[in-house]
Amino acid sequence: MQNALAPDVLVIGGGPAGSTAAALLAQSGRQVTLVEKESHPRFHIGESLLPRNLDILERLGVLEAVRGIGVHKPGAEFVSDRTGRSCAFPFAKALDRQRTHAWQVRRSEFDRLLFANAARLGATTMERTRVTDIQFAPPGERATVTAQGPDGQAISIRPRYVLDASGRDTFLAGRLKVKSSNKYNNTAASYAHFRNVERREGELEGYISIHLAEDGWFWLIPLPGDVMSVGFVGNQAAWKGRQGSASDLLLQRIASSPTVAARMRGAEIASEVYATGNYSYRARQGNGEGYLMIGDAYGFVDPMFSTGVLMAMTAGELGAETAHCWLDDPARGQRMAERTNQELARAMDRISWLIYRINDPVMRSLFMAPKNTLWMRDGIINMLAGNLRGSWRAAVPILSFKVVYHTLSALHRVGLGPAMPEKGPPPALAAAE
Repeated sequence: MQNALAPDVLVIGGGPAGSTAAALLAQSGRQVTLVEKESHPRFHIGESLLPRNLDILERLGVLEAVRGIGVHKPGAEFVSDRTGRSCAFPFAKALDRQRTHAWQVRRSEFDRLLFANAARLGATTMERTRVTDIQFAPPGERATVTAQGPDGQAISIRPRYVLDASGRDTFLAGRLKVKSSNKYNNTAASYAHFRNVERREGELEGYISIHLAEDGWFWLIPLPGDVMSVGFVGNQAAWKGRQGSASDLLLQRIASSPTVAARMRGAEIASEVYATGNYSYRARQGNGEGYLMIGDAYGFVDPMFSTGVLMAMTAGELGAETAHCWLDDPARGQRMAERTNQELARAMDRISWLIYRINDPVMRSLFMAPKNTLWMRDGIINMLAGNLRGSWRAAVPILSFKVVYHTLSALHRVGLGPAMPEKGPPPALAAAE
C-alpha cells in the first residue's frame, strides 16, 4: 500500500455532486481528493438540465463551456397516449423568470467537463479508483479510507472530512444500513440513445417530451448530433410477464405507445440499452461524525421532472459549505450537515408529491389542461424549472393546486366528480376560472 494521502476532504464519486463540491472546496483553498470509480467519459442518464442549474454552472465558471455542448431547452411538454394531446410548459412563464432556459447535454461530456474543472481549480482527481472500505475514528482524528487504484494497488487516504457523492452505489448508506427504498414508487426503467427520431419544431424545438403511457411514462430528450435519449419508466405491472433482452423490452414498450412509436418510425439504436430498478430511495441518516452524504448517495427521486442533476449540484454546493464549516468548527459543521440533509429532503418531498401521483387520472387531467387560477400553472412551471427550495411567492399557487387536486380526487372516489379524460379542464377547475 502506498503512503497515505491526507487531504482536508475526500470526495467519493466524480459525478455532478462530487465534482461540484470538490471544485468549490479547492477554489476556497482546501486540499481535496476526488476519486471516481470509472474513467471519464462514461454513459449516464439525467441529460436534461433545468434553468436553476445555470446559476451553479456560472459560479463554477463553466457556463459557456456547457452551452457549447448542449441543446437549447426552453421548456417541457407532456403528451397523453390516451388522447394524443400535447401540453407545453415554457420556462418563460414560471413565477421566477430570471432564467428561462436550460440545456440538454450528453452526460458523458457534461460530467467529464465538471470533473476536469475540479482539477483545474486545484482538486487532486483520481479515476478508475474505487473506495472499498472506511474506518471512522474518534472525534478529532482522521478516518482511514481504503481504495483500489487502476492497477489494483491499495491506496490509503486519511481525510479530515468525507463527502459521499457515490451516486446510486450509496457507499456509506449501504455500509451503514440506512438506505430505505420508496415502496410507493417501486418502478424500473429501460433506456438508450437513438438516431432518426422525429424532433419537435417551432415553439417546441428543444423541449424535453414526457409521454404519459397507461402504466408509466417515457422521456424523449434531444441531444447534439441527431441523437435522442429515449427511456421508459414503469411500475411493476408495466414489466410483469415480459420476456427478452433489455433491448427487446424497450422496443416492446415503444411499440405499445402510439405517440412515441409515431416519432420513432425510422429510429435506430445508437448505444447500448440499459435497465435499472428500485428507482427512489433515501438514507434515513445522511450525516455523522466527519461525513455527509450528498446527491444520489443520500437520496434519489424518479427522474420525471429532470431534477436529478440540479439536486446533485445543489447538494454539491451545500456539501462544500458544510465541509468548509466543519473543518473550522466541527460542532457548527455538524449542525450545518443536519440542515443540509433536511433541506435536500424537503426539496425531494416537494417534487415527489407530483411525481408519485402522475399516474393518477385526476392529476393527469389537471396536468394536461393547466389553468392559471391563482397562478397555479405558473407555480407548477416554477417547480419544473427547478425552483425546489421553496419560496413564499410559490407557496400559494402550489397550495391552491393541491387543494383542487384533493377536492377533485375526493369527488372522484365517491363517484360525484366528473370523468377524467385527460382532455380539457375538469369542470370544477374550469368553473374556478
